[in-house]
Amino acid sequence: MDVKKDKNIMVCVTQQRTCERLIKKGKELRDKIDGELHVVHVAREDENFLGNSKQADAIEYLYGISKSVGADMTVLRSNDVCGAITKFAVENGVGHIVLGEPPKGCEEDSVVDSLRKSMEDVDFYLVS
Repeated sequence: MDVKKDKNIMVCVTQQRTCERLIKKGKELRDKIDGELHVVHVAREDENFLGNSKQADAIEYLYGISKSVGADMTVLRSNDVCGAITKFAVENGVGHIVLGEPPKGCEEDSVVDSLRKSMEDVDFYLVS
């Protein structure tokens, strides 16, 4: 396995300001292992989040937090959230993914569960 792959970190965020805690966890991890930090949000293709001022403000806020910790932030458009995240992870040599915990009772068949199955060689960090 490529050593660089082990060091790259991806933080998956939604359009909520509370995702700042995920970015901070990603920064802590990056500081320990000295990898590149990527913050990613996947918007569904039919979703007009820029037309929703609350969601657009949250994305702009998270972009500012990402920039302040030295991370790039990417917004991907796809109706296949897991597929888009997996593709980005492979293309960017990601070995660590930081995500928010799924709601109680939704652990099975969640995005987290699907990602774990599709990327068994990646370390996952769930933040509550």
